[in-house]
Amino acid sequence: MAPRDDPPARSAGVIDPAPPTETPKTRHPLAIPVTGLFILALVQALIVASVFLIPVTSAIFGYFILNAPRRLLERVGIPAPVSAALFTLLIGAGVFVGMMALSESIYEFVSDIPSLLREATATLTGPGGLLESMNEAREVTEEAIGSDGPGPMQVEVVDNVGLATSVAAFAPGLLSQIVFAICLMYFLVASGDLFIQKAVQSVDRFQDKKTTVATIRTIEARLGNYLGAITLINIGLGLCIGAAMFWWGLPSPWLIGIMATALNFIPFVGAVVGALIAGIIAFVTFGDPWPAIGVLLTYYGLTAFEGQFVTPTLVGQRLRLNVVMVFLSVAFFAWIWSIMGMVVAVPALIVIKVICDAIPRLHKIGLFLGDAEGFVPQAKPRA
Repeated sequence: MAPRDDPPARSAGVIDPAPPTETPKTRHPLAIPVTGLFILALVQALIVASVFLIPVTSAIFGYFILNAPRRLLERVGIPAPVSAALFTLLIGAGVFVGMMALSESIYEFVSDIPSLLREATATLTGPGGLLESMNEAREVTEEAIGSDGPGPMQVEVVDNVGLATSVAAFAPGLLSQIVFAICLMYFLVASGDLFIQKAVQSVDRFQDKKTTVATIRTIEARLGNYLGAITLINIGLGLCIGAAMFWWGLPSPWLIGIMATALNFIPFVGAVVGALIAGIIAFVTFGDPWPAIGVLLTYYGLTAFEGQFVTPTLVGQRLRLNVVMVFLSVAFFAWIWSIMGMVVAVPALIVIKVICDAIPRLHKIGLFLGDAEGFVPQAKPRA
């Protein structure tokens, strides 16, 4: 029988040494101030470099979206540079044709907005208007104040720059950004999976490489599903609103439909601005507030139906974001990047959430960015 290895006998009065305890990690006292300064510097950099970063961000989003059709064309033998040239030519031709076909109508429409506002104000405050009594009270107050004090100061307007002039001055810069974004997107798509391979090579562990690839694939799928579905939904919404405006008898209902399609890419704000513009046009056209209210409610009702039923049904299962964070994201990007920032706010939030979900240290931030339905509480252990 083989001898058994018995544990050595413990000596009397000898106490086993306690296992070594891990020293708790203490946060450096300058960690929070340095992090705050870094965030402030990052926000300032985003504001200062907005002219450069807006087209770069748009091109990167376009690269993620076009990766899936580019791989599909590669399977049938079309190389990446050829498919990239095809995509950029189609996008460039669409932008050029759209600008040439709609530039004059849009310019006239924007030029008419100040006059529409003046006519609406004059109708409301004129004889028989809804605000006639308030206008009379204002005039009486001004007369009472002016009788005891000095007369009003005369101000001469030297330069009267209209809204249309501002848009015309803004157009060349916008066109240059669009051209830069399209060119950059061509080089990104033509490179194929080069940047994805470089991202995978930059990490060491095999599990991290798998996580990187899965994260990039998730970003591509989420952005493609969201922007593709939202584009189709907005086109359908523009057709419905254009038909509704034609039924109401408004001038140029097709232009209002195009405006609705473009404004609906801006969450929250686009629907309100479009409804107000449609209501003002109806009020000036009919000279009666009730048809104008009907047009405003029709426009906003169609956008509300789209936002509450159509988009959640088609996109809601793929896109689960905290509504409050979406609103804050739109407000933040509108502050740093103006109108274009409101357009890229939701795609940027999607990318941030996917990255936070993939990194364990940022998983709680990803949960915070998601909605209530995406949260799965953990089961409590039994006593």
